Amino acid sequence: LYSLAKEADFFICTAAGIEIVCPIDQNGKFTDEIPEFEGEFVKDADKPIIQKLKSQKRVFRHSQVRHRYPFCWRSDTPLIYRAVRTWFVAVEKIKDRLLKNNQEIHWVPGHIKHGRFGKWLENARDWSISRNRYWGTPLPIWRSEDGEIVVIGSIAELEKRTGKKVSDLHRHFIDDLTFEENGKTFKRIPEVFDCWFESGAMPYAQNHYPFENKEETMQSFPADFIAEGLDQTRGWFYTLNVLSTALFDKPAFQNVIVNGIILAEDGNKMSKRLKNYPEPEKMINEYGADGIRLFLMGSGAVEAEDLRFSEKGVEQVMRAVLIPFWNSHVFLSTYAKIYDWKPNGKANPSADIDKWILSRLQQVVEEVTEAMERYELRSAVTPLVFFIDSLTNWYIRRCRTRFWADTDTPDRREAFETLYHVLITLAKVAAPFIPFLTEAIYLQLRRDIDPVSVHLCDYPLPEPALRDASLEKEMKATQIVVSNAHALRKEHKLKVRQPLKAAHVITADEELLTALKRQEKLIAEELNVHNVAFSNKEEEFVTLICKPNFRVLGKKVGPKMPIAQEVIKKFDQKQLAILLKGESLEIDLEGESFTLTPEDVSVQREVREGLVARSEEGITVVLDTELNEELLLEGIARELINKVNTMRRDDGFHVADRVEIGMQTTERVMQAFEKHRELIMHEILGVNITFGPQEGKKWDINGEETIISLLLSEKPSK
Repeated sequence: LYSLAKEADFFICTAAGIEIVCPIDQNGKFTDEIPEFEGEFVKDADKPIIQKLKSQKRVFRHSQVRHRYPFCWRSDTPLIYRAVRTWFVAVEKIKDRLLKNNQEIHWVPGHIKHGRFGKWLENARDWSISRNRYWGTPLPIWRSEDGEIVVIGSIAELEKRTGKKVSDLHRHFIDDLTFEENGKTFKRIPEVFDCWFESGAMPYAQNHYPFENKEETMQSFPADFIAEGLDQTRGWFYTLNVLSTALFDKPAFQNVIVNGIILAEDGNKMSKRLKNYPEPEKMINEYGADGIRLFLMGSGAVEAEDLRFSEKGVEQVMRAVLIPFWNSHVFLSTYAKIYDWKPNGKANPSADIDKWILSRLQQVVEEVTEAMERYELRSAVTPLVFFIDSLTNWYIRRCRTRFWADTDTPDRREAFETLYHVLITLAKVAAPFIPFLTEAIYLQLRRDIDPVSVHLCDYPLPEPALRDASLEKEMKATQIVVSNAHALRKEHKLKVRQPLKAAHVITADEELLTALKRQEKLIAEELNVHNVAFSNKEEEFVTLICKPNFRVLGKKVGPKMPIAQEVIKKFDQKQLAILLKGESLEIDLEGESFTLTPEDVSVQREVREGLVARSEEGITVVLDTELNEELLLEGIARELINKVNTMRRDDGFHVADRVEIGMQTTERVMQAFEKHRELIMHEILGVNITFGPQEGKKWDINGEETIISLLLSEKPSK
């Protein structure tokens, strides 16, 4: 029964002149055309039909074949194909116009235009717009018994032809309406519209166009922007453009973001039946809508890529972005309250680090604005994420002591003003992406003269006067130095709080070297070293060594590998530096020339004993790891500061509270305390210390057992 086969089979049979036979009713049961199986469900009749064919000796082969078969996605039951008569829109007649109009649409991601959607248009077939259902919008077609057709164009026309008042266009109101013309009785056909026809007509049908609101509808058509899932390349995106091209010879929209499909974490389709996804209400209650929004907008889901939804991913966004952003506001508000600070104007700082964060902020405004103008949400979110990391893990951490200053200095005021300007501007920039958190932060920061909501503010415009590209480059290089030094400490198990004697910063770029020298104090503090030396001669600290990559080089030089190995051993430091930069060298192996690439060898840095080194982007950082008694005692002092401040936080002390300290410890810790008493008491807001037996918390201070207790003090610190 080829009428039960797929579309391709149907057209093959039709092309061959085989008459259409469909003895199947709407319930999937055989009709009286097959008397023997009348009323039987087609799938239930499979075995009896096979038996009958066998008995008639018409079976040439009987076997089972494993193949894909369509199932209803709602009921998970098998489907059958059934040939029915239907009404079509002649899409193939307007295919060229569809392809032309597609070129006027800005697709995000861009590959959809010529890829999935463009290919679909190139192969567009006439569109079946009728459905054999009861519920739906009736096709406005009346037909006489001899096949003459009248298409009704409006309610007024239907009322005029039938002489009846029409108040509702659903089937049960109009199916019985008939009219007489030329001696013929016209009745409505039973079919209703494919619901995608209505979706495709939405831009103008919703306004009762063309009977009403004609001018207003055309003013907003085509739409500036729409967004939907990747599956809509064959659905809404398609039907919108088919109808708009047929009616107006225009695309239906100018810009479109195509979203991917959100899958369960295991990669399967999300299913209410399988419950293979976290409850949305639980997710929102636990993480907030903003966490979910930012996770999705920072993923490939906004670039037509499928996404395995992960609760861990949302949690990571909360930890890395939203909580730090909120905490930065809490930091400012806390110290503003302590010192009764109020914003009084635009930030106009003198400190490099203030100028740097304002410059970075302008860079973010520019990048986010440009990405939004391109409708690239993921590209818009990325700068925000990186900036919040720079703000919290670099700027605020570097500037904490400026906010802690006891006296009202210009530097403290500039720090407050700068951070305030950054936070309130950032709230405005990020508002479209994380509307709830930004609103909460803005309401805490706004002045009486400001709009009552962040969403009523003008979107920030870039301020070119605040950009300083050279300072951004300088600070980026500084951060490279710091990150590599921290990586060295981690690699060689040197605690960040353990001071070191010296660090050496080396680069052959003289301009960069000069810039890094300007940040000497910052680098020394971040690296926790007593001295920072700068040089353009890496060979003073580092020796380059080279080993062949036998697997790669062996394929190139073959039996001459031993000779190549000897040649490589004799390379001088300049030759190795060339390979390290990613450039190639020509080598001669018994009269035959070979090009030696960086992939053919492994060039490594070797430093003298007591030093460790690491390089990135042309900058080498060398740390002196030898520890004397003075450095070890200072390390104990800094560990002590850390442990006391941890207790302050855990025990709920206010940031401005002064404390009395009790300590039961070793002679070595006491020695470190006395040597660095002033530093320790200042950093922990300590008023007094008592040594002796304590009922407190036990700590390991670099191998020295220590018990510490804290009490709130009413005395001012000395």
